[in-house]
Amino acid sequence: MSDLFDLGMPWFEFIIRATAVYLVVFLLTRMSGKRSVGQHTPFDMLVIVLLGTAVQNSLIGEDTSLLGGLILAATLLLLNWLMGFATARSRRLHALTEGTPVMLAREGKVFWDQLRRCNVSPEDLDVAMRSSGCKGHYQIALAVLETSGEITILKQEQA
Repeated sequence: MSDLFDLGMPWFEFIIRATAVYLVVFLLTRMSGKRSVGQHTPFDMLVIVLLGTAVQNSLIGEDTSLLGGLILAATLLLLNWLMGFATARSRRLHALTEGTPVMLAREGKVFWDQLRRCNVSPEDLDVAMRSSGCKGHYQIALAVLETSGEITILKQEQA
């Protein structure tokens, strides 16, 4: 029971480790592209689970105490809150961390190079088209890959 609160390393090392892992994982996931949580494939979910396992030792080291885990959890939640606080107040930081929307199609013309660059499959575009009631590319006024990973489609006005 006494091991429950005995830290295996100094308390500040937990904060340094959590901050370093948070920033590196944030940058790596930011570089991996846009996808909303609801759009994860089974492969994406596997990567998320394995990523958590892979960074576990980087976070906790040899420590197995309750207090160490609580320090890590508090640090990660604080970093997440600080990121939200900062991005809500800075457009430049928001664009850097969240990205910017990308136009995928306009006036019936699909920008296939943009789809490939953003790792959006033609099937993902088709799903978004069906959701917005488009029967074909010719009905797309504008298709945008949002920063959330969702594809927004505006239909052409019928004459």
